[in-house]
Amino acid sequence: MTEEQPPEHLRHKPLTDLTRPRELVLACPSFKSKVNLSRIVRLAGCAAAEKIIACGTAKIDPTIARDGIGHVVIERRRTLVPVLKTLKKEGYRIVGLEQTDRSQLIYEYVYRRRTALIIGHERDGMTADELALVDDVIEIPVYGMPYSYNVVTATTMAVYEYLRQFPDG
Repeated sequence: MTEEQPPEHLRHKPLTDLTRPRELVLACPSFKSKVNLSRIVRLAGCAAAEKIIACGTAKIDPTIARDGIGHVVIERRRTLVPVLKTLKKEGYRIVGLEQTDRSQLIYEYVYRRRTALIIGHERDGMTADELALVDDVIEIPVYGMPYSYNVVTATTMAVYEYLRQFPDG
């Protein structure tokens, strides 16, 4: 009597089809590390985000960003404040990823399909001028030290929650 072998796992499945394009924009300040921006580019590619708005010199390491660099529109801007005003006029819900006294817990927040997720600087967070323009602020609770997650880790969690709420685009 021979035991039946389980089927092999197929790696690198085809991309998941979306029923409509994503309406998710990621807006980033000028990061100190090109590694952080490069990882966010890879994340945006995997999530099929509409585009990334990157401030400052916005250098991207293609070995870290991988295929994301060729599949995500990356706009470079000097600062975020004018960008936020434009996105608001275009009908995006401006959502800041930051810990504030008025932020909502990420697992209680209901995203809108047309969302611009504003990511704070890896050390300094969002500026007061940026916070003044957001519609909502979400935070990821921290239960130990340090007080916050790495900027890429936090962005990944926030994007994942958006994708969970809008799995088909």
